[in-house]
Amino acid sequence: MLKDSILKFLKLDTLVEHLTGFVETRIELMKLEIKEEVAKAVARVLILGLLMAVFTLFIMLMSMAVAFKIGESLGAFGGFAIVAGFYLLVGVLLVLMRDGIREALEKQLSEIMKKKKK
Repeated sequence: MLKDSILKFLKLDTLVEHLTGFVETRIELMKLEIKEEVAKAVARVLILGLLMAVFTLFIMLMSMAVAFKIGESLGAFGGFAIVAGFYLLVGVLLVLMRDGIREALEKQLSEIMKKKKK
């Protein structure tokens, strides 16, 4: 009772109402911005997943085509063995170079994050 009369006397009641409204509006705005960013991130992840699936399918089919083509002259097993050996070589190179690849990816991702903050 005394608090209400002091606020009305000093005309702070409208100021408190406006400040409360401002804070509530800012909270709602932040919620909307977060929802928008999440929607964008989910869309990017879905597109990336779709692209990775298509690229994986392309690599698999091209690998089989190459294996069959090599297999025409070396036999079916030889063609698939050569293609498998190529992928084994690529895998070994990736394992040997994993620290350099990781550092390069971290550097690029940190640069991307810095650009987004500005």
